[in-house]
Amino acid sequence: MIIDTHCHLDDERYNEDIEKVIERAKAKGVERFIVPAADPTTLKRAVELSESYEEVYFSVGVHPYDAKNYNKEFLSTFITHPKCVAIGECGLDYFRLPEIQEEIEAEKKLQKEVFIDQILWAKALKLPLIVHVRESSADCLALLMEHAGEEGGVLHCYNANESLLKLSDKNFYYGIGGVLTFKNAKKLINVYSKIPSDKLIIETDSPYLTPHPHRGKRNEPAYCDLVASKMGELSNVDKSDLISSTTFNAKRLFRNIS
Repeated sequence: MIIDTHCHLDDERYNEDIEKVIERAKAKGVERFIVPAADPTTLKRAVELSESYEEVYFSVGVHPYDAKNYNKEFLSTFITHPKCVAIGECGLDYFRLPEIQEEIEAEKKLQKEVFIDQILWAKALKLPLIVHVRESSADCLALLMEHAGEEGGVLHCYNANESLLKLSDKNFYYGIGGVLTFKNAKKLINVYSKIPSDKLIIETDSPYLTPHPHRGKRNEPAYCDLVASKMGELSNVDKSDLISSTTFNAKRLFRNIS
């Protein structure tokens, strides 16, 4: 069994064929799906999917791009749902910052405040984090080292920054997706061997980051199989063994998944 630990099935691009998407994934051995409800406007859709499909779970959080819309009271109404397995997708993203210096600092400050609140929330609830890190590795590392609880979490779409490997000692895992199959993924491929094997998990980030040879098309969980093949090749283990170990890792992190 493969667990897609990060797939945005609540995205409108799946509205017309979600059942077929899930069927295709199951045909490829993907039997569990985690929808990281990073956008409050699609959270209810994620919950609906989890209630309609036994295989679908979700998390509750706010993406750094939506930090200004962080509403903990609203999110709290879903946190006790039996299919909620984590806090996130949350984190820091400095890729699209304003051009004016004062606005840059204000945006970073807001993102950090919202991220810290979600870290502490996860710690209090004893839930893992799903963390988004983009051009912000140093700040993310510092905040997680200072505030994260023993439940740890996953660095979604691990960005190959070696400094973040320190977090493996704090029970953080590394989400590996379609980027590993890209021709220009040399940095990730070079770092991959340094990731502890018991901290690797599979994701797609569907509908984004579609793996080779389907780049340019909508991504979907069925392509976890392609990611697993590449991981097995780089780890020098049979794909079936790689799948078994990453599924074991995912269940250890997301304890509410059956």
